[in-house]
Amino acid sequence: MKKEISLFAVLLGSFCTSFEMSFIWPLTSVYLHDNLHISLALVGLVLFFNSLASVIGNIFGGLGFDKLNPYYLLLLGGGVTTLSLVVLVFFHQALPFSICLFFLGLSAGWNGTLISALGAILKKYDGNYVFNMIYFIQNLGIVIGSSTVGFLYDWNIKLPFIAAMLISFGFLLVVMIGFRALKDENIHGNTHKHSKAKVVLPKINMYLIYSLFAMLLVTWTMYQQWGSNVSVYITSLGIPFRYYSVLWTINAGLILVIQIFIVRLRHLIKNNYLPIYLGIFTFALSFVVLFFAKQYYLFVVAMVLLTFGEALAFPQVPVIINQLTPNEVKGKYLGLVNSFGSAGRAIAPLFGGLVIEGFGYRNLFLIAIIFNLAILVIVYLVRLRVGNNVKNY
Repeated sequence: MKKEISLFAVLLGSFCTSFEMSFIWPLTSVYLHDNLHISLALVGLVLFFNSLASVIGNIFGGLGFDKLNPYYLLLLGGGVTTLSLVVLVFFHQALPFSICLFFLGLSAGWNGTLISALGAILKKYDGNYVFNMIYFIQNLGIVIGSSTVGFLYDWNIKLPFIAAMLISFGFLLVVMIGFRALKDENIHGNTHKHSKAKVVLPKINMYLIYSLFAMLLVTWTMYQQWGSNVSVYITSLGIPFRYYSVLWTINAGLILVIQIFIVRLRHLIKNNYLPIYLGIFTFALSFVVLFFAKQYYLFVVAMVLLTFGEALAFPQVPVIINQLTPNEVKGKYLGLVNSFGSAGRAIAPLFGGLVIEGFGYRNLFLIAIIFNLAILVIVYLVRLRVGNNVKNY
């Protein structure tokens, strides 16, 4: 790449994608269930297709990055987001809302993977630093969005959609200005297409990569209960929705603080897997607290534990995947990182809704504890098995 884009442009694009969606996802379950009187199982189905679309966007965004010019791909993704939000401002009944949510998932997965892949090929910065900064800036967008969406929702249901639409126009400006250096560039080089077919990752690398993908699938399935079914659980206890949105403000704000320390002290982290182990264990603890929660302060404690787990575990996965894969297939595997997370988010609402309707909320939380601890053991044993035989690129 003759003209390298700036890290600032990558971070600003990442900020816009998380900021705009933070006005949509916190209210989806409550809006569909409480305002439109749709059952939790059907809400779960709507959210399933939203996350399924995100999986599709992740996969094809990653494959597209390995073959095509990401400038035009980002313009396409940004255009789909903007058009969906414009429609949503004027038509937000159950059917148009569900259709728009599908296309928003598609474009969010598409854009997120492209931006992550662009961050991975920046030559001036260490990959650990770049991915932690991307995670930091994504959560800055969530802090701002989630801290206001509850209040906007209480005033007028259209206001969150209008806010998201305006930010989507901002994303298109970021692409046209911040990424214009990519417009006429072949970022992969002349030999990329010929060499990609010859890339075969060592089996040891593949074992480790897919154990991490399985971890993402399980932990995101459980994590996303907070973004779907826990919102309804909290309001069923008589706690106002705006207090639920405050939990996500706490989540994102705490992540910012944690990430500041991680970015500054990243040179002290000698084992990239240790934060993942600690993070998954803390996930399990958060659901232990949630199992007993009836008062609001216990939900706050559970969210704090969940946040520590998220901030420790999730940013490390793309860092490790980036180390284990060559440039020729980084887009593909970074896309799969997002895809397995999105798959977990796809499964989560429907899975949770069915468990809740059949066995109740507390049994759902108990299942989450068991699954988190089980995947922790699996990842640890795979890492122990492969030892230092992995090949780093």
